[in-house]
Amino acid sequence: MPKTLLLFCLFLPWLLSAQLVNIETQRIQSDSTQFVLNADFGFDHSNNDGVTVNQIQATITTQIRSKDLKKTYLLLGNYNLVDADEGNLQNSWFLHGRFNYSIGKLIKLEAFLQGQYNQLLVVRQRNLIGAGVRFNWIDRKNFTGHLGNSYMYEVEYNDTLRSKSYNHRNSTYISFSYTSSSRNFMLTNTFYYQPLYRNLDDYRLLEQFRFDFPLNKWLKFFAVYDYYFDSETPLNTKEYTSKLQMGFGISI
Repeated sequence: MPKTLLLFCLFLPWLLSAQLVNIETQRIQSDSTQFVLNADFGFDHSNNDGVTVNQIQATITTQIRSKDLKKTYLLLGNYNLVDADEGNLQNSWFLHGRFNYSIGKLIKLEAFLQGQYNQLLVVRQRNLIGAGVRFNWIDRKNFTGHLGNSYMYEVEYNDTLRSKSYNHRNSTYISFSYTSSSRNFMLTNTFYYQPLYRNLDDYRLLEQFRFDFPLNKWLKFFAVYDYYFDSETPLNTKEYTSKLQMGFGISI
């Protein structure tokens, strides 16, 4: 435990993060472990004809479960910075807290809070609160599948219009995870669909594919591809982002 607390304190400053984070891949799937801490870090430096660009990406996830394993607390933080000689090209952060309560092997109730900021998006800051249900509809040795549906109340801030909007939104996701028999790699794919209740044509999509390759018991290599689409922004425009990320992570 002292080692765990020390690493948590060292990584605590990174609890600020990128706007487009898939919560599903950050869940720590464990039937018996009460405390788990995962952290992913990536750094890139490039020099193009004298113009330098630095990129820092960091994600930390901690999960605590009650003794009866029915209650689960999840805290996730992520930070992304792209800095060039001309200034910041991107600055984003993300914080997410979630509580799950198991009412059986197949069904869980969950509630969550979230705050996020992204310098490049039309909606630069978004805060939300929500609750819903999660189904574990596939549970095999090497393959799992989950389906979830939640209600979200969100507040969005737009710097261009200097406006604030209040929305009631639905969030549905489906995910699949495969772990090889030798446990030398893991694949996860997740799809999110989030429409407004009052206007189904106003929706957000997130598709994420993740590959994890353990190097030893505590160190791993990972690669993640994200695609995000917003059908209607406060400026009445469509918006999308795509991102490929590679780096190393630790698990203790």
